[in-house]
Amino acid sequence: MTPADMSHRAIAICKLAPVVPVLVIDDASKAADLATALVAGGLPALEVTLRTPAALDAIRAMAKIQGGVVGAGTLLTEADVKAAKEAGAHFGVSPGATPKLIDACIAHDLPLLAGTASASEVMFLLEYGFTAAKFFPAETSGGAPAVKALGGPLPQMSFCPTGGITLANAKTYLALPNVMCVGGSWVAPAAMVKSGDWAGIEALAREAAALR
Repeated sequence: MTPADMSHRAIAICKLAPVVPVLVIDDASKAADLATALVAGGLPALEVTLRTPAALDAIRAMAKIQGGVVGAGTLLTEADVKAAKEAGAHFGVSPGATPKLIDACIAHDLPLLAGTASASEVMFLLEYGFTAAKFFPAETSGGAPAVKALGGPLPQMSFCPTGGITLANAKTYLALPNVMCVGGSWVAPAAMVKSGDWAGIEALAREAAALR
């Protein structure tokens, strides 16, 4: 799979809904119910960050939920890519991009949404053949004005801004022509996940799905 192929697949996933939930899961036993609630609310693309010991088991559980497309976030190494793919991840997300990480995703046939925060980083990915990227950390890297500005000289790249995105500012990003979707954690608050408030999370997902 070429970087262009990876981008086509990543773009298709990003366009499933305006928001991709960014999930930090501490208890894999809650993963299936969480995914079911988010998908029922209209958010089928899910990013599980590899920041906890439960993450890979959570991906395994979520990969079985009908209608869901689960991805692995915080990919840093080839070992992360291999483990994510084996757990059932359909795509990967990283905070940045390195040649080794890109090569690993190509080798393991895992579509990558690599992180960028500058024009040079976008140009690096474009040289590889990527046309889709994450913009991270969005709010502290200039926010929506920065994403809009990148669209002038670099209109080939489409973004999924992540980092500091909330219900209040998501629409500002989504109104930009070079934004496919946004990534956000507000749709799955830790307290609601811990208490098992799946109806509440589904309601938050519906609200997010209606943003565009």
